[in-house]
Amino acid sequence: MSVINPSNPQNALRSTQDKEIFKRLLQDPIIDQLCKQIAKHEQQGPQGTRRQLLSTSIRISQKMAPELSKITSECVEKLDVDIPLELYAYNSPNFNAACVKPEEGRLFIMFSSSLLDAFDFAELKFVVGHELGHFIFQHHDIPVGYVLKGKTQAGPALALQLTSWSRYAEISADRAGAYCCNDFNSVAKALFKLASGITSSIVKFNLDAFLKQVEAMKVEDDALANSSFEKDWFMTHPFSPLRVKALQLFHQSELAMTGGTKKAELELGIEGLMALMEPSYLEAKTDSAKAMRHCLFAGSLLIANANGHISDYEISAFEKLFGESEYSDDFNLEKLAAKLPSRCEQVLQSNSLPKRMQLVRDLSTMAKADNHVGEKELAVLENIAGMLDVPNLFVNQVIADSSVLD
Repeated sequence: MSVINPSNPQNALRSTQDKEIFKRLLQDPIIDQLCKQIAKHEQQGPQGTRRQLLSTSIRISQKMAPELSKITSECVEKLDVDIPLELYAYNSPNFNAACVKPEEGRLFIMFSSSLLDAFDFAELKFVVGHELGHFIFQHHDIPVGYVLKGKTQAGPALALQLTSWSRYAEISADRAGAYCCNDFNSVAKALFKLASGITSSIVKFNLDAFLKQVEAMKVEDDALANSSFEKDWFMTHPFSPLRVKALQLFHQSELAMTGGTKKAELELGIEGLMALMEPSYLEAKTDSAKAMRHCLFAGSLLIANANGHISDYEISAFEKLFGESEYSDDFNLEKLAAKLPSRCEQVLQSNSLPKRMQLVRDLSTMAKADNHVGEKELAVLENIAGMLDVPNLFVNQVIADSSVLD
């Protein structure tokens, strides 16, 4: 049962990271200049969006598709959308839909013909709600395509920030779709179809199997020293299994059910999932990555020595992070303890929350080296997390999560 306040669903549904990165991007000089140029161009008159849609697509009227019109009206009402809406279908073998930036007071949603043929009404309701989500969250205000694919050259830092924001924007839009659909299994089936292109009876959808792909990704990350792949960093959409897992967390939260997990815990879970697509600091050459490695080095040793003795299990865990034979009995732990606050401060000043959460997750590997977390080890870990401004709630999550260990 949906428990979001219907008078203000937009603020409740939007991902926290979506909102925060969105605000930072609007203040970026390149984004700000592009937005001004686009606004100036739009002031000169209509850009021909509707004209192009009418000439290349089929406008879907209420008489042509009464059920789709009904679904759309329900989503519009539920999300409190206050703008005339037009639906269009275009010929394509690919499953796709898009919400086009409004023009002259009209909002446009496009569907590929194959998607309309293959999706049932519940799945389409999720798709419509998702596309409307992009509108209500003002995602069109960030000209991602202009920066990533246009003439304007964005540096790697801005490109990474844009793609990271785009993934959180998709999480927000997914929540809007799930809120409209109110049927987790149909939402997951829609994402399965979008990811695989499969609609025949040869392959049957299985939610548990689909979600296990996320756990498989975590295992692979651990086997590769928690590294992520560069091609993932510049993807604008989360992997579909991650989207389903994120929506599972949403459906288990207070936003979707009475007595569900708190929104703060939901957002922490989402950030942990998205970290699977973020660059790895263990190999990166940047100053921010170097600061994280220095903090990991000191923090790991201090957690291991919390009981006054570093065991063979802990030495093994340390060398998994830093390489064989990298541990030495000659480490000056008192000096490392004195430097730890400044190292944490460097990390805090140069890294986002998801990155700092990655660091805490890796530090938890040391705390769990012998499959038991003692009170003193936990106290050191929580102290470091506090200096990194990572909530204890996340520390509790990673300590309880057995997938952190091999």
